[in-house]
Amino acid sequence: MNLSNLKPAEGSIKSRKRIGRGTGSGRGGTSTRGHKGAQSRAGHSTKIGFEGGQMPLQRRVPKFGFKNPNRVAYVGINLDVLQGLVEKFNLATIDFETLKSHGLVSKNDLVKILGRGELTSKIEVKAHAFSATAQQAIEAAGGSIVKL
Repeated sequence: MNLSNLKPAEGSIKSRKRIGRGTGSGRGGTSTRGHKGAQSRAGHSTKIGFEGGQMPLQRRVPKFGFKNPNRVAYVGINLDVLQGLVEKFNLATIDFETLKSHGLVSKNDLVKILGRGELTSKIEVKAHAFSATAQQAIEAAGGSIVKL
């Protein structure tokens, strides 16, 4: 043993510097908070979005229009997509579970069948809504619709 490999006993050295324990501690007085100002006071907290007195982003950005909280949004699925499913998987009925299992909709979506493309197969389609052209095309092909 010599002076080059001496070290203090395990646990005798504290790694955290305690603040507010007098001027002799090196961190007394203002306790690292500086002099005066809001951040030196107890209980200080800034509100969300506060930018030091600069006009906050949520007030700088222009706002216009209206967001309807009661809006009902449908996921549109066209007849050509349905025809492709029927041809590929030989289906007789297409319902929400079928569309979900093939990754066309998510579990909370509402489905509306739209009229783009042609439908040649006789199928039963179950969905939340149908456009007028889609309904006519499905019934013209000999199929039926069921509204969920």
